[in-house]
Amino acid sequence: MERVKKWWIGSLMTMLIVLAGCGQEIEDPLNWQVESFEYMNQEEEMVSLEDLKGKVWMVDFVFTSCETVCPPMTYNMTKLNEALEEEGVEDVQFVSFSVDPTVDTPQKMKEFMSGYDLVNADWQFLSGYSQDEIETFAQENFKALVRKPEEGTQVDHGTYFYLVDQEGKIMKAYPGFQNVPTEDIINDIKILQKS
Repeated sequence: MERVKKWWIGSLMTMLIVLAGCGQEIEDPLNWQVESFEYMNQEEEMVSLEDLKGKVWMVDFVFTSCETVCPPMTYNMTKLNEALEEEGVEDVQFVSFSVDPTVDTPQKMKEFMSGYDLVNADWQFLSGYSQDEIETFAQENFKALVRKPEEGTQVDHGTYFYLVDQEGKIMKAYPGFQNVPTEDIINDIKILQKS
């Protein structure tokens, strides 16, 4: 009788563990579909939405001559990449859209990237479009502000990190400048990679 009881308890525990792992979903997903695009990266290669499908990706909007939020945001992205490596999470694509495309040539983007540990990560820094295009693309797809004033060299833009699933759907937005919820991001990435 004791053996049967132990077997039942063991079976029940196993079933609960399996069920707990199966039912995980992203909490309050945004489900915003990214429209089709094809832009140039730092290697002068064209990268499209189709190229990114099948991978989970982390997105931000930055520019190489930024004097305020972009350096800490990019540093925070490197810390996220390190944390993913420590957790053994692979196949995460990092994508930075330049919000200053007339200035951000592939050479400038490469120079910018060389200052960060992400240079060895799977990182696409995209440009090769007009200022109007990126402002519209950011607003319509990511609900993100991008605006280049008439005067000066700085561009106004949002500071969020975005999690995009394997189908090109934006699932979550997280603070990317301060108080980055690294653990939450990693957990959400793991959920997407299991689905």
